[in-house]
Amino acid sequence: MAKNLVIVESPAKAKTINKYLGRDFQVKASMGHVRDLPKKRLGVDVKKGFQAEYEVLPTRKKVMLATSDQPFAVQRLE
Repeated sequence: MAKNLVIVESPAKAKTINKYLGRDFQVKASMGHVRDLPKKRLGVDVKKGFQAEYEVLPTRKKVMLATSDQPFAVQRLE
């Protein structure tokens, strides 16, 4: 089992990156963006050094659930 999980946007990127990283890494594709800044508020905390606050896109929740069991099986998530 891979010790590290890397999530990228496209399957083509996942395949290419997986070739370079080797057996210790598992590379998964999210099939596009899965989170964004909120639409109804600023989404950036000015008092915390402009730290961004993200929300999972409603149309991408299924993708997040499909990969949600993977991070618990690995030691490191990139």
